[in-house]
Amino acid sequence: MKLAFVLYKYFPFGGLQRDMLRIALQCQQRGHEIHVFCLSWQGEVAAGLHIHERPIKRLMNYQSQEAFARRLPPQFERLQIDGVIGFNRMPGLDLYFGADSCFKEMRERKGRLWRVGPRYEHFLRFEEAVFSPRASTRLLMISAQEIQHYIHHYHTPRSRFHLLPPGIAADRRRPVDYAEIRTRLRAEWKLAEDDFLLLMVGSGFRTKGVDRSIHALVALPDAFRKRARLFVIGQDNPRRYEKLAERLKVAQQVQFTGGRDDIPACLQAADVLLHPALFENTGSILLEATVAGLPVLTTDSCAYASHVRQADAGVVLESPFRQRQMNRTLQSMLADDEARSRWSDNGADYGRHADVYSMPQLAADIIVESIGKKLAHDLV
Repeated sequence: MKLAFVLYKYFPFGGLQRDMLRIALQCQQRGHEIHVFCLSWQGEVAAGLHIHERPIKRLMNYQSQEAFARRLPPQFERLQIDGVIGFNRMPGLDLYFGADSCFKEMRERKGRLWRVGPRYEHFLRFEEAVFSPRASTRLLMISAQEIQHYIHHYHTPRSRFHLLPPGIAADRRRPVDYAEIRTRLRAEWKLAEDDFLLLMVGSGFRTKGVDRSIHALVALPDAFRKRARLFVIGQDNPRRYEKLAERLKVAQQVQFTGGRDDIPACLQAADVLLHPALFENTGSILLEATVAGLPVLTTDSCAYASHVRQADAGVVLESPFRQRQMNRTLQSMLADDEARSRWSDNGADYGRHADVYSMPQLAADIIVESIGKKLAHDLV
């Protein structure tokens, strides 16, 4: 079959983008021809994938997205595409991979100004095109909580949803030579043996809570703060947070590295993963850190925080978020070497036994079966 994978932007350090690529490659390995349509593509192209980059410039991002979606059907027809799998919400999808939070649910948590205007209408219209009871799109979901939100707001039939297990890469598991990896990388970063490396990983610094982590660093007692470094890995504009670190006089201890392709090694080099996100549909980095043996400090607004609890691999802060609570918790985690060692071993053990790796394979199963049934029906 010829399958079209559609998303607005591809860059190698985004969680959604990595999921798209791994699912596409699974389908390719089963003998199907994969075409990827996007507004922009950054990074290398896997062998055998057909990339159709369609840059469209408009005054507002949502206007570019609307124009992009309108231009897709003629291209699908020309290439004789058999099925369309979307990784952003838009009309005309056979299957949708639901990595984003329900827009209609989010608007209820925002102020009135967030509910009006053409931007809001665009996102609402595109979401409804996917989740309306009148649509036929099959829904590949990675959060049970989000399924309930969509059913509540759109009355989407439950039968259209497929809940997938997590799908982190197996190379995130703690390797046998983790101590050597830790020593090497910390030496490269000029970290002393008793220094604390606090790590954040993920694009979208605002929603990931980078400002919260900087404030928690500042609040540490002198004895801990002088030994602590905060490394933020991810693709976003750091200037706002660099200014915050400068104003709070910790600029020398906060480093924005940009995207990196050695995340498994970084997880071994760190002492605590900080992920005090405002909201997170899943939060794959929480699982990646857990199975790597890196203790986690996160918020319960992340769906995958449940895995941190289940593994007993760190601390999950309860909502509503309170900065002082995070500050106290981080201090206690750094002060308790025994607890960090226990969390580390618990997480590594969880990674050896839990099914947290099979999402791409199962998603490919559902895609191939669904498109195959559609084609068979069209022939009748």
